Amino acid sequence: MKGFTPLVLGLLATLAFSWLGLAYIPDLQIGHLEPQSDEEGTDIYPMPKSGMAERGKRVYVADGCFYCHSQQIRADYAAADVDLQRWAAPSPRPKWGDRRSAPRDYIFDRPAMIGKVRLGPDLANIGKAAPAEEEAAPAQPAPAGSPGGSPAPANASSPQENASPPAANAPAQPGAKPPTPPSPAAASSPAQSAPAGSPGGSPAPANATSPAQAAASSSPAASSSESPAPYSVAWHHQHLYSPRSLNLDSDMPAYKFLYEKRRIGGQQSADALHLRGDEAPEEGWEIVPSYDAKCLVAYLMSLNQSHPLSEVKSAAAPAGSPAASPAAAAQPPAKK
Repeated sequence: MKGFTPLVLGLLATLAFSWLGLAYIPDLQIGHLEPQSDEEGTDIYPMPKSGMAERGKRVYVADGCFYCHSQQIRADYAAADVDLQRWAAPSPRPKWGDRRSAPRDYIFDRPAMIGKVRLGPDLANIGKAAPAEEEAAPAQPAPAGSPGGSPAPANASSPQENASPPAANAPAQPGAKPPTPPSPAAASSPAQSAPAGSPGGSPAPANATSPAQAAASSSPAASSSESPAPYSVAWHHQHLYSPRSLNLDSDMPAYKFLYEKRRIGGQQSADALHLRGDEAPEEGWEIVPSYDAKCLVAYLMSLNQSHPLSEVKSAAAPAGSPAASPAAAAQPPAKK
């Protein structure tokens, strides 16, 4: 009984010091952080999410995405996140992050989606991985998907028609009559120049049209049949609807309930997913994202912790890194 009082006091002191060190002092240090800005007050980071991105965060939480994906780039002493290659894509991609995550990154997040389990890749900077030509991307699938297959052949035939008449008209009038007398004698020389003329008229257009058809058909068809650009809006929608259509080894569940299958009324929707194989809808039907799916993708596209912070040391980019090349390529046009 003599030692009961010191034991209770010791327990209370332990709890008090733990609360001071783990709750009160950290709240004094980082509990009232403000966004960072430059001297002019223009470069402000972070900015609060609003609109579709904020709603998409609620969809992200409701669907349990935070169970498998973290949003925290850990420090060098705790992991090798800064040194890991970030996304498995055909073209070189930036690393997981040029710096570790800091408390200032989450001042507008309620709650903060830090996470601790990484069954999937970290999403702290997935918005930065989006292709720079995202604005021009929707223009490619629209012509190939809206009318179906009619515009592709129409567009492919128009250049052929434009190329064939000049090839046929130019040699036909002046070159059709003169080459006829020397055809037996100069069979070898016209054979080379004749592809544009009368003797080679049939093979010349055939040879000219076949590459034209291959080139014309490859560009629109490739845009509609090939997978979308990695980490673009179209890629995110296809990944949410059918993850294994982009990665056969993916363990991510399919969120098909976020998408609607409806009959095409006249013209195909610009938001329709371009799926292939067993995932493709039947003829006359299309799969379009719901509003929650669009909000979820908007939230994913808004995740970006690449902005430098004064309290965090950023990793120096290598001399020949791909991140430096776009910046260098973007400077000359800016000067012009």
